[in-house]
Amino acid sequence: MYIEREIEQTIDSMLGQGKVVLVTGARQVGKTTVLKQHLGDRFDYVSMENPRDYLLAKEDAALFFESHDLPIIIDEIQRVPELFSPVKWVVDQSGEKGRIVLTGSQTYHLMKGVSESLAGRIRILEMPSLSLRELIGGSQSPRPYIPEKISLASKMSSGNIWNIIHRGSMPELQDQNIDWDSYYSDYVAAYLERDVRDLVNVKDEAKFYSFMVACAARTGQLLNATDIGNTVDVDRKTVKAWLSVLQASNIVRIVEPFWPNVDKRLTKTPKIFFMDTGLVCHLTRWITPEQLRNGAAAGHIFETFVVSEILKSFMNAGKSLRDVWFYRDQKKREIDLLIQEGRILHPVEVKMSATVGRDAVKNFTCLEGLSGYEIGFGHVVCQAPEPYLITKDVQAVPVWCI
Repeated sequence: MYIEREIEQTIDSMLGQGKVVLVTGARQVGKTTVLKQHLGDRFDYVSMENPRDYLLAKEDAALFFESHDLPIIIDEIQRVPELFSPVKWVVDQSGEKGRIVLTGSQTYHLMKGVSESLAGRIRILEMPSLSLRELIGGSQSPRPYIPEKISLASKMSSGNIWNIIHRGSMPELQDQNIDWDSYYSDYVAAYLERDVRDLVNVKDEAKFYSFMVACAARTGQLLNATDIGNTVDVDRKTVKAWLSVLQASNIVRIVEPFWPNVDKRLTKTPKIFFMDTGLVCHLTRWITPEQLRNGAAAGHIFETFVVSEILKSFMNAGKSLRDVWFYRDQKKREIDLLIQEGRILHPVEVKMSATVGRDAVKNFTCLEGLSGYEIGFGHVVCQAPEPYLITKDVQAVPVWCI
């Protein structure tokens, strides 16, 4: 059964703003399915995975466009970079907006073609895997997560949330008949054989796999390239290069620390987060929801889930992820997330517990010394059954409220 996606409305909005719309994202997050489902009755569709269309596009781009009607969806465009210049010519001749939709899953190749040929003509959307909003059926208009006072919330058992965290957010896995471990084994194998080989010259794929496992074991933590390198037995430069591959293929996100230029007391070290907790559990071998919930990594993976959901809300709304930060100063006082809304900073803590008190928000006062910013309403995202106020400006909220 098709699950309605929040990003559909954002795609419609972007079609009215740019001559070309590019929908990118990790493999198997549902880009093709969404575009076919949402635009299929209005748009022609062609995939560069089709050998015939691939050869035609590569050898004779003019004939390729003569053979297909506009508007058109061109899937896996990064396989034929020769098409970027002809796309520019076609949309300039047409003069209409929203006539060509491109998709692809490899940011390196895509962005090179976009920057060289389509600058000023294109709107770019990065599509995540399924969000919790979409999974529980509460999705409406796409909206970035901004902490605000919540009065009512649908209830969900904590057991269910751990099943979702462990299962992961890939659309295909929502079919309970699909074996979880086999799916991710195939996913990782395909990723290593296709994306990694295309993006970087990795002579030892087993070592890159070990690198992925090392990163997964550190999700939700400060990024320490030296530590990862020592674990995998590669140098820091290699870690940085390989990490850029995980970022380019949308497997991980790096969340930067909030660091206004005027305050050098704050850390500059970013945090690493995987976008799919099911993949984290597979790589680190938490093979059941019960093992995960009671295991040593539960806190970091719960935080990873919450952060990824917040990032998804921004992506689905087509908003910048640069408004999502975390806070850490030289005294090691931390705030898990800062959501920036103009000059307002909304503090967010993530706790696994079902009950949280004032101690959970003690570091929020660190923000009072930041000149030029206001402190907005804050949240503690936790496993509480329903929202409740901790202070007049901070509320504990269930994870499924975000």
